[in-house]
Amino acid sequence: MANQPIDTLRDGSIRAAIWKNEGEKGPFFSVTLTRTFQDEAGNYQDSTSFSGTQLLRVSRLAGRAYDRVGELVAAMREEPR
Repeated sequence: MANQPIDTLRDGSIRAAIWKNEGEKGPFFSVTLTRTFQDEAGNYQDSTSFSGTQLLRVSRLAGRAYDRVGELVAAMREEPR
């Protein structure tokens, strides 16, 4: 099974996927920002480019993702080892 994000935040067609990764110093989180659209054939595709009118929404979604990663880090620190 493919690796899945541990959380996904959305604002319309824009998505912030939060990933948990393992590194030499332990787990860490990363975020990918994508925009979903339908191509001419009607198939759904993802893009990492955004129009100027979408940038404020991307910025706000990135802020929400930042807050969510902070929550995940805090919860991870509270877990027994």
